[in-house]
Amino acid sequence: MDNYSHDYLLDKRVKIFQPINGYRASTDAVILSSMISKIKKGENILDVGSGTGAISLCLASRFAEQKPSITGLEVQPDLADLSNQSALANGFETFLKYINCNIKNKPQEIKNCSFNHVITNPPYSESDMPSPNKSKALAHNHDNFSLREWIEFCIKMIAPLGHFYMINRAEALDEILASIHGKLGHIEVIPLFSKMGQNAKRVVVRAQKDNHTPTKIYSGLVIHENNGEYTQASHKILRLGQSFDEL
Repeated sequence: MDNYSHDYLLDKRVKIFQPINGYRASTDAVILSSMISKIKKGENILDVGSGTGAISLCLASRFAEQKPSITGLEVQPDLADLSNQSALANGFETFLKYINCNIKNKPQEIKNCSFNHVITNPPYSESDMPSPNKSKALAHNHDNFSLREWIEFCIKMIAPLGHFYMINRAEALDEILASIHGKLGHIEVIPLFSKMGQNAKRVVVRAQKDNHTPTKIYSGLVIHENNGEYTQASHKILRLGQSFDEL
């Protein structure tokens, strides 16, 4: 891919290559990456629908000392290739890799029940008006997309006592909770507000396999002040690379 830009995440600590006219990472990816607060040595992470690799690149930077095995699955070959180039440019290539595949036909090396952390920023909705840009349309409106099937795939990948992390539109919350009901517990819902006083447009859902503690709903995270600047909390995540649980 020739038409790509050299960009940065986490206050220029992470390099990322992205298509100039295709799908590009948003603050959603960085915020979602902050939801993994701890990694033990030897653990592994699966990034389902990795896009340009923003989530995994942020995780690789934050947990570079532990060097967890991180794998991204991406259906668009150009994005998977760019993501691998980004991993190499940051020096993460020994523990971070991206595989071009459709989750309906995953490679044999991706085993069920084998990942300690499964994180995903899936396509939003099959009912949205698709973008005229093919890359963006596929990222936001996956062909034959079913959010429930996507979540079921993620759950199959989670190891015993492993963790699940997802960001999506607020209106998808009922489908997300219905999809994980009876399969995951210790559910945490974190609303994301663009500005104080507005309704939440995004939600993050965290959950754990084999843990049946009650569901918790957080007060949420406000991204911007009224003047458009990042709030103190979102600045710590988006610029300083802190985890949500450190706020």
